[in-house]
Amino acid sequence: MYNYIKIEQKEAVTVLTISAPKTLNALNSAVLREMDDALTHLPEGTRVLVVTGEGEKSFVAGADISEMANLNVPQGQTFGNRGAMVFRRIETLPIPVIAAVNGFALGGGCELAMACDIRICSENAKFGQPEVGLGIIPGFSGTVRLSRLVGMGMAKQLIYTGKAIKADEALRIGLVNAVVPQAELMDKALEMANQMAANAPLAVAAAKQCINATYDMDMDSAILYENGAFGQCFGTEDQKNGMKAFLSKEKPAFKGK
Repeated sequence: MYNYIKIEQKEAVTVLTISAPKTLNALNSAVLREMDDALTHLPEGTRVLVVTGEGEKSFVAGADISEMANLNVPQGQTFGNRGAMVFRRIETLPIPVIAAVNGFALGGGCELAMACDIRICSENAKFGQPEVGLGIIPGFSGTVRLSRLVGMGMAKQLIYTGKAIKADEALRIGLVNAVVPQAELMDKALEMANQMAANAPLAVAAAKQCINATYDMDMDSAILYENGAFGQCFGTEDQKNGMKAFLSKEKPAFKGK
């Protein structure tokens, strides 16, 4: 169905693998279109999405420079908007998204990882926003998300210098959640994904929505928003089943209703 990505469903977890090994999984318009389509048509029953790149060398090495090299201003804006909108879709999916980062996550690759909820990387991972060395800036929302994840000072340092950092440094500054041996990367990502998938899907979706929506709100507005979402949970079958199972010392069976 796709030329540049692979979709594999593992019960309630779906794995989206970017598969363009000749370009180290670089993002061009064709790859972005396929990703957008895949996000629209995730397999039924998907409760968690894991995003990764094929091979051991690269998660996503960046956006495809061969495509960008001859773009003019309107074309550059169109290309940037295409990537930014796909990544925004990932960020706002009503399910958790885990980036399993193997090897290079540079430019658009780092931006893709940042659009995911959780980032788990292998010990050989490298992150960076090297765009200023090419005469451009991060164009898939990198200037927006990096500062929110690691703070404005560190984001400016990484973007202004274009310097790539290793996995241990990415963990230290809060860019990634965990660093694991490369051989264990997908096992660890799927282990976490299955833990998430075992919980009430509507509650997980509400929690994601609250975290995303209230991040920039003042405290009183954020608390009010959360309270509304909290109350809505009590109108779900999952809440009834979950609490009944807890009181009966049984394992809940959540249906996403």
